Amino acid sequence: MNNIHVLNHPLIEHKLTNIRNKDTKTKDFYENVQEIASLMAFEISRDFPLRDVEIETPICKTVAHELASDVVIVPILRAGLGMVDGIRQIIPSAKVGFIGLYRDEETLEPHEYYAKFPENIATSIVLLVDPMLATGGSAIAAVDMLKKRGVSDIRYVGLVSSPEGIDALHQAHPDVEIYTAAKDEKLNEHGYIVPGLGDCGDRLFGTK
Repeated sequence: MNNIHVLNHPLIEHKLTNIRNKDTKTKDFYENVQEIASLMAFEISRDFPLRDVEIETPICKTVAHELASDVVIVPILRAGLGMVDGIRQIIPSAKVGFIGLYRDEETLEPHEYYAKFPENIATSIVLLVDPMLATGGSAIAAVDMLKKRGVSDIRYVGLVSSPEGIDALHQAHPDVEIYTAAKDEKLNEHGYIVPGLGDCGDRLFGTK
């Protein structure tokens, strides 16, 4: 599967170890998540299309290059919020949309409760951000929502993914590029990624 990218850069690996550690406190956890997101954004943006633009330097006129498409970051609430600022440090012009989904604890099925997007999202490069790709249900539902709004360039960005989640998202949406900092071993009987890093939302915001 050519559209599955595990970004195992040494700095990403180092910071990922920090957030996996159960003893890492909220402040350090949040900062490391943002830093990983920044590093991932640098790698993901390598193939962003450019267009020519004529500018004038202090010396002369010249033809330079700028991004040809707008970029929209769409976090899946609430854990996805922890990665937004890190990506915007690399792409400060990016706009931000929001998708609210919650997972039924018994069926593990996602349910939508909120959606808000910039007007130009259909013509933008969309980075769908969610730290954990577990069963894949939330990511699939989020991509469905984006495609209904006409989005064609969607890139999933996550920290830790299970083989089951990757397979499910790829089978449902084979045109979506999947970027993850780690492909973990499996899901356990409760739908959590093993070895994973626990509940990312709780650890980001100190709610547990």
